[in-house]
Amino acid sequence: MRSTRISSQTLSAVPVRSRRAGLLLAALAGGLMPLAYAPFGLWPLAPLALAVLFALGRDAPARLAGAFGYVFGLAWFAGGVHWVFVSCYRYGNMDALSAAACTAALVAYLALFPALALYGARRLGGGQGFLLAAPGAFGLAEWLRSWLLTGFPWLAPGYSQIDSPLAAYAPLAGVAGVGLALTATAAALVALLVPPRHPGPALLALVLLGGGAVWLQRFDWSAPAGPVLQVALLQGNVEQQVKWDPAQFDATLARYLKLTAAERDADVIIWPENAIPALPSEVPAGYFDAVRAAAGTAAVLIGMPTGSPQGPYYNAVWQLTPPGGEYRKRHLVPFGEYVPLKRQIGPLLDILAVPMSDFSSGGAGQAPLAVAGTQAAASVCYEILFPQEMRAGAAAGWLVNVSNDGWFGDSIAPAQHLDIARMRARELARPLARATNTGITALIDARGRISARAAPFTVTTLRGRLAPHRGLTPFARYGEAPVTVLCLALCALTWRRTRGLPQPPPAN
Repeated sequence: MRSTRISSQTLSAVPVRSRRAGLLLAALAGGLMPLAYAPFGLWPLAPLALAVLFALGRDAPARLAGAFGYVFGLAWFAGGVHWVFVSCYRYGNMDALSAAACTAALVAYLALFPALALYGARRLGGGQGFLLAAPGAFGLAEWLRSWLLTGFPWLAPGYSQIDSPLAAYAPLAGVAGVGLALTATAAALVALLVPPRHPGPALLALVLLGGGAVWLQRFDWSAPAGPVLQVALLQGNVEQQVKWDPAQFDATLARYLKLTAAERDADVIIWPENAIPALPSEVPAGYFDAVRAAAGTAAVLIGMPTGSPQGPYYNAVWQLTPPGGEYRKRHLVPFGEYVPLKRQIGPLLDILAVPMSDFSSGGAGQAPLAVAGTQAAASVCYEILFPQEMRAGAAAGWLVNVSNDGWFGDSIAPAQHLDIARMRARELARPLARATNTGITALIDARGRISARAAPFTVTTLRGRLAPHRGLTPFARYGEAPVTVLCLALCALTWRRTRGLPQPPPAN
């Protein structure tokens, strides 16, 4: 294997003289990635970590480049999604060994995608060719991760940049476009700083990427339209361990009734996901009438299951007050809200004992909710991870997301989840009201900035003003298709440039 040198003070790298040294450096770089996301927010670490990875893979044989990507991914996702253990062990009734095995399996699966990206880019070319292909290959791998096996795009690279200048690409091309700008920045840093250098093209790329971000910041992709709403977001802080306990049911109902009565002067009152842990038919007679009376003239949106005990039933946002209406969650959580291949493997998952784990999907094409003279596009918890699906509500004036982050405990996941919601607001240029059971309840403006937030793990109400917007961003119109095409074009261009040129040593 030819040795690969990384000699840049900026990247703090050392010569790589063996597979072991390269794998260790890849692991260290991958370990930096979680720090670029919430709650840490050290976003400059992401382009630096990716630059180290690209420098390692640039001239390595393809299989070794893939190994660098896999080790990088293991460290990245082990540090970033270790909270899955909390969900499985503390709240999913798993023993510690089984919860650790599930978490490790997820991390091992997610690490396949950066490995595939590095391997594919190196097969397309080495040197400058690799640096041209790597952003495209990374983007295609992330696109695959976003839908394969129903998708799990948590910690997509673009989310690390929600507070960086690169976030200005979100209304133009979504989180995938932000991720492509990030990986292109990393590739340009390698070309600029790591011998053999190519400063001209690298500087041009950095100027275009940075200048484009600054220029895009000037645009307001939407404008306020319609009445300004006084919104009250209820955070009941019902412990996950007792949420579905029948002995606590009456106390939960009383808590939300009391919180609602205190906000009757608001325009809209929003309860979190599954605030009522029962179907409407299982709620005591007269309770909903009491809520309507307590709310006064306010519209009330309640997160709760709807349907019948015999099924189907849905994880829904139900408007209790006129004109009514309901949004049913479309993208369900595998093994949490439904069981794939239930007939074959369902009995093996009884250990999870997840309440109401056989929800039905609400399906596509649901109309926005008519709320207080405005149109609101609702989403429930996990499905806010999927920007292509959130585009369905782009014509609405504002976004509603209800969640129960109690499954995450006091881990880093709620902060990561909040930044995912912020990215949806930035992509669609719509304000977003986010009501959660334990945190982080927040109001987010049309630029993805937090305008108000509640302290987690407290019984509280977050009040604030929200102005519906109109105007469609390029992302709302065209989605991620242009970014996917651009990623394919980068890979195709690399293949065309390297065809007929002297080939690197065979992958081994």
